[in-house]
Amino acid sequence: MNILEMYALCRECLHLQQGAAAACPNCGRGRILCHPALKRLSIAHLDCDAFFAAIEKRDDPSLRDKPVIVGGGQRGVVSTCCYIARLYGVRSAMPMFTALKLCPDAVVIGSHFDKYREAATLIREKMDALTPLVQPVSIDEAYMDLSGTETMHHAPPAVSLARLARDIERDVGITVSIGLSSNKFLAKTASELDKPRGFAVIAPEEAEALLGPKPIDFLHGVGPKFAQKLTRDGFETVHDIQNTELKALIARYGETGMWLKQRAHGLDNRPVRNDEERKSVSSETTFRTDLSDSAALEDQLWQLCVKTADRAKSAGVVGFVVTLKLKTSNFRALTRRISLAEPTQLAQEMFRAARPLLAREANGRERFRLIGIGLANLHDHRSDSVDLLDPRIAKRAAAERASDAARAKFGKDAVVTGRAARIAKARESDA
Repeated sequence: MNILEMYALCRECLHLQQGAAAACPNCGRGRILCHPALKRLSIAHLDCDAFFAAIEKRDDPSLRDKPVIVGGGQRGVVSTCCYIARLYGVRSAMPMFTALKLCPDAVVIGSHFDKYREAATLIREKMDALTPLVQPVSIDEAYMDLSGTETMHHAPPAVSLARLARDIERDVGITVSIGLSSNKFLAKTASELDKPRGFAVIAPEEAEALLGPKPIDFLHGVGPKFAQKLTRDGFETVHDIQNTELKALIARYGETGMWLKQRAHGLDNRPVRNDEERKSVSSETTFRTDLSDSAALEDQLWQLCVKTADRAKSAGVVGFVVTLKLKTSNFRALTRRISLAEPTQLAQEMFRAARPLLAREANGRERFRLIGIGLANLHDHRSDSVDLLDPRIAKRAAAERASDAARAKFGKDAVVTGRAARIAKARESDA
């Protein structure tokens, strides 16, 4: 690559120059980030390094060189751990007894959420000062879109982000890692490349070559179960996905095949959203007369599932938790929840999950005045998931998507299910 096409950014003094450099000509230090796309990329992902553990080490300097685990007692799980503990194989969500077997000298500290929230608030304020387009993912990570901020900050986004990382380290006392690219997926991928205290850049034109040799679970969003299925199907590296026809991937994995193909080539059209994070999507109805008949309650449940699914699809979210809400004739509230193996926004999947919950309560001994259904533990919708325990989910998803498209084009009554048609007929009879 022509050296004149390169830019070098000093992460200490923020000096930006054209051409590569091993050390900063301005301050003489060597924390230099070199990349030809430094001046033109604007989508970033910021991730605090071992956040909870970093706060504990900040507040107790004697812990600096020790393996630290933040979490519950012997019967609890690891909330997070420092990078020293990770060298022993300790990971978040690991049972504490397993973590201590791997790292018996670890210092275990209970969670102190008040000070974690205080630090997170300071970091969020600093991000908000850079751009109005900040999308938190969790307490310790967020996406940012810095498009158009160069005029305001008199510097390209890369310089503003390096300043942000430096200021967080100075003012909050912890380090962060930053990924910079052209979309959210590549920015998240970049932030994982150079941890801790890292800053990595991926230009869209280099994404395919970078991703190709990586194992299939390197793609953010491919979980362990799906990775196992892909491996069994012959896809061991991202390159295998890149070389497979889109039609073949869709035939095998439904909409997830489309998602896989896009991510394997580094494509992601999701915008950075700054709207308030939605906690749940739900619908409920109060009956004119109390109901005890299980079939009638199921009909009500189905209609609410359709309404909730429409709201989830409109918001572009999927949920891992389905919640059934009931209120008896004497105003006693009942709430029943079930966690799904894969997230959904589909009416059929919500109904299949909630129907057994309803059957256990609607046993003829109670009368109900209200029923509701909701989705919680929400995430951005990427595509319909592949459930290894229910391979027919892709066909049901495709059918529901086709019905949605028909309703959008020809009206809400263009396609109706047998249950919906029966409900409509019963209403006409009652009228």
